[in-house]
Parts: sequence; structure tokens; C-alpha cells
Amino acid sequence: MIYLDHAATTPMHPDAIAAMAEHLARVGNANSLHASGRAARRVVEESRETLAAAVGARPSHIVFTSGGTEADNLAVKGLYWSRRADDARRTRVLAAKIEHHAVLDPLVWLEEHEGATIDWLPVDRAGRVLPEVLDEALRADPDSAALVTVMWANNEVGTVQPIQDLVAVAHAYDVPIHSDAVQAVGHLPVDFTASGLDAMTVTGHKIGGPIGVGALLLDRKVHPTPLLHGGGQERDVRSGTLDAPAIAGFAVAATAAAQDRDEESVRIASLRDALIDGVLKTVPDAILSGDPNCDRDPRHRLPSIAHFCFPGCEGDSLLLLLDARGIEVSTGSACSAGIAQPSHVLLAMGADPDLARGSLRFSLGRTSTPEDVESLVSALPSVVDRARSAGLS
Repeated sequence: MIYLDHAATTPMHPDAIAAMAEHLARVGNANSLHASGRAARRVVEESRETLAAAVGARPSHIVFTSGGTEADNLAVKGLYWSRRADDARRTRVLAAKIEHHAVLDPLVWLEEHEGATIDWLPVDRAGRVLPEVLDEALRADPDSAALVTVMWANNEVGTVQPIQDLVAVAHAYDVPIHSDAVQAVGHLPVDFTASGLDAMTVTGHKIGGPIGVGALLLDRKVHPTPLLHGGGQERDVRSGTLDAPAIAGFAVAATAAAQDRDEESVRIASLRDALIDGVLKTVPDAILSGDPNCDRDPRHRLPSIAHFCFPGCEGDSLLLLLDARGIEVSTGSACSAGIAQPSHVLLAMGADPDLARGSLRFSLGRTSTPEDVESLVSALPSVVDRARSAGLS
């Protein structure tokens, strides 16, 4: 099996597996006062410190969740509710349509059920939200703005946003800003404190940790309304019994990702460049997504993602044909009622809908090798020919 879908989930780091297995064999609720409970609490708090160090935060910033989706929902809904409670005029949320559905769908829900108005920010052809665009949108009516949410790096095409510039604009209008940094951690120098963000989402399974654990980093001056009510855990922001083994594995993985980031980013970027060059050589009409002037600049694009459109092909056909050859990739399209739909990210970037339906994402990670890239490049021309002969359904 050749696994080129690390942006969806990546193999657990051996150290994270060992840490999680060690604590799975132990009993104890971190909220219990007896010795086993105190031991579990110690695991959680030491892991909180470890994770904070890996992402440039204080331990008090970290609120553990069940993953990125819950953290995004807590940020978007919780900050909206708290801001609206303080000032009924603040019902406008500013975001771009390139966001992950863990942000997009809560925004649509707020619009349909909670009186929110979503101000969809346009992006350039690379998928960037430009600071001047955000400034213009906020300046038009700053008193109605509840929050801004812009992902740090896009999960489909790999575009990196100018986060610090966007933070400066939002704060100039006294508006909190959240970023989904799920794809950025481990590949980019993510520093929560230095970024100035008010809230930031991270998760375990994108960086070699377990599935089912994540965190929302919160500046102490913001107080989102909780989604969950119960035992009052995590500063009364996120109730629920803490999963100490998963948290331990998450923290160990985050440390390994941070320690190896510089070296691994260079290695993975080299593989990505070889993949890009190989695809463009063997399938000359393939179209690399994003701005050609910045596709390989680490300031603008993740080192781990190469995203292509293949004219005349259906993305699902390409995926399944590659899968039959033991090569696992991802398509940016979604399936609704059995009908393939073009990627919402590519549409937001101005791509032709038919072209956007024929897209594939190749994402690399810690276990990726040059042989993986060579196998893909070798298999792709015949796969594209077969998919093209089937055409667009």
C-alpha cells in the first residue's frame, strides 16, 4: 500500500503509541480525588504543558476536546454566542468559503438557526484571504462583527494564509479571530502566542497522535459559551471526562512533530516537488492548483500537499483506479445523493466546475518515501487515460 493521504489522517508516531498504550493499562478519572484519579490528572496536566510548549502557548490556553471538529464548533458557535450576548448588534461572522466543513457547516447552522449573517470573504486564485479584503469588510460595519475565522493552511490545496496580518486587521476593529490550524501544525512554525490569535484549533491525528482528541487554544481574555454542559471540566468551557491516554499520545506526537519539523518539512517538500514535476511531465495537461508564482514557497504553501485537476476526468474515477493499484489518495469533490460535486475550495478560487470535479489531492507525511512518489508518477498516466475514456458522468 502506498499511502498519499496524510492530510486526512497520518500514521501514529511510535512514541505516541507507546505513551497511549502505557496509560490505557491504568485506571483513573482525572476528576477523582483518590490516588488513581490524581495520577490521571497528573498525566493530563503534564501533557497540557507538553502540548503548550509544542505550539507556543501557555498551558492555561489549552482546552482539550474530542478533535478538530468539536474545537471548531466550540470556537465558532461559542464565540458568536458570547459576543452576541454582550452586544446584540454583533451577529456578523466573517469567513471564506475555502474553510473545512467543520467551520463552514457551523456557520451555516448559525445563519439558519441563530440569526447570524455570514460575510463570505473572497479569496485570490491561490485561495488566500488578503488583509485588505478583510479590512474593507470590517470597516464597512465594525459594530456588527462578532468574529473572524480563517484557517491557517488549507486542507485541500495547501495554501497558507497571512495569519498575523489578518490578526492585526481584526484586532484593529476589536474583533476576535479564530484559526483552524489543524493542517499547519507539524509543517509550519505555529506559535499561538506570537500569532496573536484569540482561538486556534489543533488535533492529534494529523500529527501522528490518536484519532479522537484535539484542543481549542483560547486566549484568557475570550470566553466562549460552552457547547457541552456537565461536570465543568476544562475551565467550564468543555465538560466531559478527560481521555488521559489519548491526551498523553497527542502531547507526545506534538512534541515529536515540533522537534522534527524543520528537517521533515525540507524532506517532505523535496518529495512534493518531485511529485509535482513527475505529474506535470507524465500528464502534461494536468493543472496544479493555486498560484504558479507561489506554489512551492513555504510561506505560501504547505510542504506536504500537491493538488491537481485533470481535465476530462472524474475525481472519484481517478481515486478508485489508483486505489485498485494500491495507491491511496484523496479527491476534493464531495458526493451528494450519488452525484459528484466539485470541490467548494476550488470553486471559491474561481475554478471551472467541470475542471474542479476532476481534482486529486496528494498529501505526504513522515512515512512517505521517494519510492511512493515514483510509484504514483508511474501509475498515473494510464489511470488518467482510463478515467478520461469514462468521461464526466
